[in-house]
Amino acid sequence: MEQENVGLYLGMDISEKYTMISIYQQHMKEPQTISTIMGSESYQIPTALAKKKGVGQWFFGREAKVRVKSGEALGVEDLLDKARTGEEVFLEHEKYAASDLLAIFLKRVLSLAGSAQAMMPLTKLVICLDKVSVEYMELFSAIMVKLGIETDKLLLIDRRESFYYYALSQGPETFLHDVVMFDYTESDMVSCRLRRNMHTTPQVINLDQKNHGKLLDQKDGEFQKIAQNVIDGQVVSAVYLIGDGFDGDWMKASLQYLCHTRKVFVGKNLYSKGACYAGFIKDGKRDWPFVYIGDNELKLNLYLKVLVGNEMQFFTLITAGQSWFDEVGECEVILDGTPEIEVWIQRPESREAHVELLELTDMVERERRTSRLRITAEPISDRKIKITIRDLGFGEIAPSSNRTWEHTVCLEE
Repeated sequence: MEQENVGLYLGMDISEKYTMISIYQQHMKEPQTISTIMGSESYQIPTALAKKKGVGQWFFGREAKVRVKSGEALGVEDLLDKARTGEEVFLEHEKYAASDLLAIFLKRVLSLAGSAQAMMPLTKLVICLDKVSVEYMELFSAIMVKLGIETDKLLLIDRRESFYYYALSQGPETFLHDVVMFDYTESDMVSCRLRRNMHTTPQVINLDQKNHGKLLDQKDGEFQKIAQNVIDGQVVSAVYLIGDGFDGDWMKASLQYLCHTRKVFVGKNLYSKGACYAGFIKDGKRDWPFVYIGDNELKLNLYLKVLVGNEMQFFTLITAGQSWFDEVGECEVILDGTPEIEVWIQRPESREAHVELLELTDMVERERRTSRLRITAEPISDRKIKITIRDLGFGEIAPSSNRTWEHTVCLEE
């Protein structure tokens, strides 16, 4: 078996309330969510950590809740948020960094995939959050170092992006038309409708999310009205109902409405499974004819026009649809002509591009084709790219001047 076929992908959906973890590898039909109780579908692990009184013993998940309730241990509330904001926690007059406590919790959760991890190397850990931010990137990158996991194996996505990867990894009949998800994990009902633009290559995906607020006494009727508001007038192939808010036998008329001409799926672990698919697909292990431009995704393609042999080609520095938090493009070129670099900026849904000239002010004069340049493109937002150009010289023929130029390019409004 080839090495690239044996890597393990872990998808973790983490919120202040619950955490779930799924595993995936190339030969599997779909990701498998790890249950905390053998033989059951008990996927939700309370995002809880507790320290046993008097000793340095830690409990996590459901056991942490039980030990705190019995008075044996002291618990940590709002663990995820405290870690994100860099707070400290006091337990029995001892001070702990909340990020260190979150690291302990994550280590215990990852240990649930122990047998799978023992058999194959970890290729990617994809963590799914309600919203991705620079603070979360810094937090989880630091935790990866504490856990001995290379930071390049970490990927953060939000729940909308996870839904996108999950929905489009199913059978094509389920996304022949629009796909709708209703998330009733928290107190509010949230909907998300996935639409494909089949006139672009790759197909541009749009996700329309809306918060519908709380369901009150007549939940069945209220939910039916929400579903009709989202779906009526649209052709929808499949509907996903996510979260423990859908537990119980309260859906009658609403479920009958949803099931009419549509496939309906109910579950809790879509996000952790979608995270597995995200890591696998972003690693290029599957053909993926789609691009999603969400809050965290780059809104532009950035190209250089270069001569390769005798053929003029476009070299991609930055790709639309990739997370701007961790996308970096780099290449080396030989300057041929005037001291300037042309970059081509394009929206993914457009065939048109606009060109910007980056001037290399006070560039050392050399003979033609004796200036080698390293070009690095680093996003500073989803629409703005910092480009650094460094003069590398040309070996003994032309020593480097150690000069660098910085330019910022952005998507035209």
